[in-house]
Amino acid sequence: MSVAPPRPKGPHLNALRAFESAARLKSFAAAANELCVTPGAITQHIKALEAWAENDLFVRRTRGVELTPLGEELLPEFTAAFDMLGSAVQSLRTKSTPNKIRIATLPSIAQLWLSEKLGELRRVAPDISVSVVAVETSPNLARDPYDVSIFFKHGELSSTETDLFQDRIFPVCTPEIAARLTSVSDLEGETLIHDSTWAGDWGYWLERVPDSARDGKRGPTHSLFSVALEEACNGAGILMAHEALVLAKLQAGALVAPFPHKVSLDRSLVMDVAPRFRNTVACKMLKLAMIEKLSA
Repeated sequence: MSVAPPRPKGPHLNALRAFESAARLKSFAAAANELCVTPGAITQHIKALEAWAENDLFVRRTRGVELTPLGEELLPEFTAAFDMLGSAVQSLRTKSTPNKIRIATLPSIAQLWLSEKLGELRRVAPDISVSVVAVETSPNLARDPYDVSIFFKHGELSSTETDLFQDRIFPVCTPEIAARLTSVSDLEGETLIHDSTWAGDWGYWLERVPDSARDGKRGPTHSLFSVALEEACNGAGILMAHEALVLAKLQAGALVAPFPHKVSLDRSLVMDVAPRFRNTVACKMLKLAMIEKLSA
């Protein structure tokens, strides 16, 4: 009677994923954040992989890790493999649910700009459903479970990205506060409201307008732009606004722009789409609903 020998076991998929992420990001902590596990789990996965390979893939140092020559040599193959796996998973999801769109964007965009656009999408394509996830950093659309990302971006755009609008900033406040402002120098006696995501906006604007004397650093700071905006509407002070995020409040008269100076930033709100989503009907309909031209 023949005896079948046990089949040799390969490394666990999670260990391979931990290696690729840590090697690409050059950090166990960053890999843990990307994979939603603890740094200790990343360490254990990589130790297990190194034990299986009978070779070191990382050099552990006091201030972080570095790839060994073997790790450097293997990284491109592993990255390509996980990109292909991500593409296959994305293709499965897109083809299984062709009328569903999954969007990742900044909390402020989700709360103050995107909802109106989705209303337009529902009007022209009621059979398409959209789910929105508010995140602080742009996802990797080749791997993460999103079809679309909408984030501010500096510099040149890729062939898959669509420029929705250039970001412009200017102060806004209630009509009551605006009534006592005759020039930019009057800001010296006012409360300036800040948003922590764009902490340098007040200073940037003040550097580019005449009659400015203060540095723009003093005043309360909020972690959500929507909270800062509501505080401005409640008369708590003057907010440095992003044009697209305050248009509704300006049109309703809840806020006004007390000064004519609008400063354009070197960034635009950009929509990017996942590779397998680009040629779908849902993607084309979303682009029609999203494209916005702000008045000069």
